[in-house]
Amino acid sequence: MAAILSAEHIYKRYTLKKLITDATLYIGERDRIGVVGVNGTGKSTLLKLLCGMEEPDEGVVMRRNGLRVSYLPQMPRYDARRTCVEQVLHDAPQDVGAPDEYEARSLLTQLGITDFESDVRSFSGGQKKRVALAAALIRPVDLLLLDEPTNHIDAQTIAWLENRLAGYRGALMMVTHDRYFLDRVCNRIAELDGGGLYLHDGNFSYYLEQKAARLDMENAAARKRSAILRRELEWIRRGAQARSTKQKARIQRFEEMSAIRGPQAEAKLSLSSTSSRLGRRIIECENVGKAMGGKALLSGFTYTILRDERMAVVGPNGCGKTTLLRMLAGELAPDTGTVVLGETVKVGFFRQEFPQVDENLRLIDFMRDIAEYVQTPEGRFSASQMLEQFLFPPDVQLTPVNRLSGGEKRRLYLASVLMAAPNVLLLDEPTNDLDIATLEILEDYLSTFSGAVVVVSHDRYFLDRVAGRLFAFEEDAQLVQYVCPFSDYLAHRAAQQEPSSRAQKTEAAAPAQRREKQRELRMSFKEQREYETIDARIEALNEKLADIDEEIARYASDFVKLTELSALKEETEQALSEAEERWLYLTDLAERIEAQKAQ
Repeated sequence: MAAILSAEHIYKRYTLKKLITDATLYIGERDRIGVVGVNGTGKSTLLKLLCGMEEPDEGVVMRRNGLRVSYLPQMPRYDARRTCVEQVLHDAPQDVGAPDEYEARSLLTQLGITDFESDVRSFSGGQKKRVALAAALIRPVDLLLLDEPTNHIDAQTIAWLENRLAGYRGALMMVTHDRYFLDRVCNRIAELDGGGLYLHDGNFSYYLEQKAARLDMENAAARKRSAILRRELEWIRRGAQARSTKQKARIQRFEEMSAIRGPQAEAKLSLSSTSSRLGRRIIECENVGKAMGGKALLSGFTYTILRDERMAVVGPNGCGKTTLLRMLAGELAPDTGTVVLGETVKVGFFRQEFPQVDENLRLIDFMRDIAEYVQTPEGRFSASQMLEQFLFPPDVQLTPVNRLSGGEKRRLYLASVLMAAPNVLLLDEPTNDLDIATLEILEDYLSTFSGAVVVVSHDRYFLDRVAGRLFAFEEDAQLVQYVCPFSDYLAHRAAQQEPSSRAQKTEAAAPAQRREKQRELRMSFKEQREYETIDARIEALNEKLADIDEEIARYASDFVKLTELSALKEETEQALSEAEERWLYLTDLAERIEAQKAQ
């Protein structure tokens, strides 16, 4: 397939920082490329180079004649006074024919914006992102470049965008941290790491497998090179005379191999629990109601947040999620009812926006303004050490805040929130602009955090991992509780909205607490027997996998036997995955039955 765009041997640096080094990329007509990498590695810069907004320091970017390109910026900024419809028409790609007002209104409506006449400068971050999406998508182009398209938009809009892009006829390249999105839309992954660009065929899950294999090969090559270097060094130390041509060549090879750098260990973000002591009372909400701008956001909400709570608040943009977090933090009083915080509660509030600070303030001074030291299970950490934990080495800590990328600012902000040693975390869209590696570490951190966590997010993968309880904003300003993964909740909501079998599907999607009142939960005889034996079954499958791995190592040179063992391993892994899913279902059912008996 012919390339519609090629970037060959491109280099890009900012001040003293090398972002992209000798990167080469070819984009085909049907490519759907997801760009991943740690914050600050140059993902947004790469898109700007490809669309022509910036020029490489070295190398060349070549585009097919007549190539039509549409670009979505990471953070749209609007300075001129325009309505959202006018803004869409103004920002639409200029080489695809001028779209009309009807097209703009139709697409904006699909994206959840119906206030067509308001000044776009007054819109929230999520609304501005939708306007920019409408401008980027209003007409089909040959190459669509999207920088963080899922940031600031709700799950329903993300699902709409996912379906639209899955059927997109042109080429697509996007930067995103949404792992479900990468899995379902992309057929290639481009990873920026240490200035290099690594391309992998397949979706995000397959990329993870390929990357692990690549690192294994690099480490094996490094071990082999190290063994050869030790042997050659012994030869040199024995006093070998470098007089013959062969001896000189051997010494030269040794010097060349010594100069080769081995694979560098990836810098890993390390989060240690920094929570302070938490008493018995956490946060109690009693009959809470709130209205803003004449619109009722919340009505009659009653709930007690427990010590180890892991709860998510979900709903469409503008429904009142951030307002609820502000009331839980004690920043905003409810119109009706009460919100009571325990005496020992120390709230860490991670907001959507980076706090207003002097842009010339250095990173180390930003952290020291919060605390000089923080106590963790691993010991006492200074502000400088805490920054190192968050991948800001000492030479970077003297950098002004305004030099950081959007993702690096989010990482710095997260460090500052945890530096204050909170015991209740309120996280408002924590996944926006954070790279996937940081998200994975944050997910692990939250699973062991010794305090309560309330998170607002539209990231499906993140919520599936972090939250076991959901509160969803629904009709009549009601906050309804669900005890299920976020993906299941979305499936339930989709079933509710289908016209056929509405009554039956509505019952399937009802909140857990409502269903339990309607019928008594119980296990069937077969489920009870399965529940009693499934742990042993999972253990047996794990042992079988270990035995198969030993067999594979033993018959590594026997192709026929190796093929047979590989098929058996794949079959066993599938059986293990199914058993683990069944274990999750049965364990959840058993816990709900026990909870029902206790009522």
